[in-house]
Amino acid sequence: MVDIKSKREIEIMKEACHLTYLTHEEIRKAIRPGISTQEINDIAEKFILAHGGIPAQKNYPSGIKGVPNFPATLCISVNDVIIHGIPSKKEILRDGDIVSIDLVVLKNGFHGDAARTYIVGKANKKAEELVKVTEQAFYEGIKYAVPGNRIGDVSHAIGEFVHQKGFSVLREFQGHGIGRQMHEDPGIPNYGKAGRGVRLQPGMTLAIEPMVIAGSPNMLELDDGWTVISEDGSLSAHYENTILVTEKEPEILTIG
Repeated sequence: MVDIKSKREIEIMKEACHLTYLTHEEIRKAIRPGISTQEINDIAEKFILAHGGIPAQKNYPSGIKGVPNFPATLCISVNDVIIHGIPSKKEILRDGDIVSIDLVVLKNGFHGDAARTYIVGKANKKAEELVKVTEQAFYEGIKYAVPGNRIGDVSHAIGEFVHQKGFSVLREFQGHGIGRQMHEDPGIPNYGKAGRGVRLQPGMTLAIEPMVIAGSPNMLELDDGWTVISEDGSLSAHYENTILVTEKEPEILTIG
């Protein structure tokens, strides 16, 4: 069941989304060659807590028997890690790395969710193109996030754009509704057929998140039960914002 937010709920939710944006700005300032992914995680956690938020991903249940809850504030995924990378003191960022950081903040009972892929130092042209295409795929998708359209219109636009640029989308994971729960209906794949799926209505809040791979779309899941990597070792990128479907154009809640 899709939850349509009231005007009051939306205003409260915007606080969580704004803190999500501000935390990413702190992360952006911190990223450099020589920093560990654990240090980045700790910077973000301290900032969120200092501003009245809760790191929503920390201790998030895996839902899989024998797999522990997610242990960190951030999912930090470097190079061929697509999503759900676990921060570590041993993982040191190097010049030329690309690092995807997925962040969810809970504040006043509502969630804000956003992911960015950052270039550490100077990356090669292929990596830069991958990051740009992933971000633009989000914007291609939300062109269709207007009342009367369907989820499939958004999904189709993302997948077609990525394919035309010579990259692949991760098919096993998807975007989602968001609000009081981190993951709500509807699911939002990054590929699909236009004209299919749930019809969009004003008051829907959605986390739309292209996850793009430079090579094959196939993935592998590591033994920790969380980390997802590209099967062929190719680079990947992730870009996500929480948006609001309005009477007219969609409003991005996790920017500015």
